Amino acid sequence: MEAEGETVTSLCVGEPDFAPPQCVLDAATAAMNGGQTRYTAVTGTADLRKAIAEDLKSRKGVEYNPVTEIVVGNGAKQCVYQGLLAACGAGDEVIVPAPYWPSYPEMALLVGASPVILETSVDDGYLINPDALDKCLEEHPKAKVLMLCNPSNPTGGVHSTELLTQIAKVLEKYPNVVILADEIYERLVYTDDGQCTSFASLPGMFSRTITINGFSKSHAMTGFRLGYLAAPERFAKATSVLQGQITSCASSVSQAAGVSALNDVDDSWLENNVVIMKEKRDYVLQELAKMDGVSVSVPPNGAFYVLPDVSKYYNGDDTQLCLDLLKEKKLALVPGESFGAPGTVRISYATSMEELETAMTKLREFLESL
Repeated sequence: MEAEGETVTSLCVGEPDFAPPQCVLDAATAAMNGGQTRYTAVTGTADLRKAIAEDLKSRKGVEYNPVTEIVVGNGAKQCVYQGLLAACGAGDEVIVPAPYWPSYPEMALLVGASPVILETSVDDGYLINPDALDKCLEEHPKAKVLMLCNPSNPTGGVHSTELLTQIAKVLEKYPNVVILADEIYERLVYTDDGQCTSFASLPGMFSRTITINGFSKSHAMTGFRLGYLAAPERFAKATSVLQGQITSCASSVSQAAGVSALNDVDDSWLENNVVIMKEKRDYVLQELAKMDGVSVSVPPNGAFYVLPDVSKYYNGDDTQLCLDLLKEKKLALVPGESFGAPGTVRISYATSMEELETAMTKLREFLESL
């Protein structure tokens, strides 16, 4: 539609609407002007790996050797895929809690494994139920990996330290299961303490956890394509070998920008973005609450997504709802079916308040017309 000149209001994009910090942009420019335009080590520059290790130690309480336990990749997505390649293979199973990021089950299939969908409950805020996880693992002895996206895309749910500890307790019974902890949204948390516990920091979990993080969501550096994997040496070494045959190093310029993001950006910049995002979340929740047949049982506490239940419309056919909404109101949302959550739609509030107001008006008018 946009290619044909029509104006579409879109709440589909999973990236911040603000620009990266100026110091990050300046660091990228300085790197180019200073000749940092050549290949780096496959695993990343020493400066960036050191900065990552220091950040994880000071903020998350986990200590990694920057030389042997950190691999910088071309975005967190590459790191997720390589982590799966290192942890499992043909004939294995990967536990994927639903709702899920659509790439998770597809990546499991790409490595030759079989995705096993672990259903969660809307009443639990779509968080993992430890008892359900225990039952799933007991029924699937071939499971080698648990995907843990915290905070969650697409739900915005945040697993508390208490719940993560309960999950870790269950995993003690299944020592062959590796946890792939995708924590890319961990700087966008709206609880009172604003904390998101790193799964690797829990007792007994460091040796079996592959942590994924990056700069796209926290520092609005989506186009820089810069992420990283932090894991015990056996996993990090395997992923570095894989990366050496797939893409080699991440961009040298992006890596210089990443160093600045970790060393030069004041926490107040990040905290201010959290305040703004929370205001947008609250506005969307407030507007959704006014719409008949739309419900959000548990308000999301992280990321920048809301996954409301709209199953009272279209007999739960969320895809058709989104198609008609786009056609009639020029409003684009993502069907929940894409995330293993039929009867829902994903709303990204990582846009301007003006755009959100327009979108909520369009959605309300559309539903009222049915």
